[in-house]
Amino acid sequence: MRHRKSGRKLKRTASHKKALLIALTTALLKNKKIKTTLAKAKEARPFAEKLITRAKNAVVNEENVPQKDVHARREVYRYIKDRGVITELFTEIVPKISTRAGGYTRVVKLGQRLGDGAQMGVLELVDYNTGKETPKPVAKEKKEKKGWIKKTSSKKKEETKIEKAAKESVPK
Repeated sequence: MRHRKSGRKLKRTASHKKALLIALTTALLKNKKIKTTLAKAKEARPFAEKLITRAKNAVVNEENVPQKDVHARREVYRYIKDRGVITELFTEIVPKISTRAGGYTRVVKLGQRLGDGAQMGVLELVDYNTGKETPKPVAKEKKEKKGWIKKTSSKKKEETKIEKAAKESVPK
């Protein structure tokens, strides 16, 4: 029995679970929204929020005065290895959420996956939700390939032959 053991095991070893949470958090900070299973999203949410809070504390103190806390930055660097994501976190995400007291992410249920019936969800940053999906480009009409000859029925072939003969026989 797992009395007083918090969190989900996700059928992984501790190191594999840690790597999974780091990868999900990196993807979340990079893309602002990720689609994953509901259990993984619920497990990654507190991990991501703690990192965002640590980054926020590294940049802004209680009086909203900018500061530079090197130790807090190093603690964030310990988990997020992508320099582009780190730069984006400290320059874009933290200033946007500096007034928010907490609750930087949300989990939205999507339903079941067709393949195995797993519950799916979206883990997203709250302040980056625009409310609308970006429209997908409309597919253009397919052009006919060069060298491709459209097959016609034998009646149409006969009609075209007759029309050609009629045009040729007409004097100008």
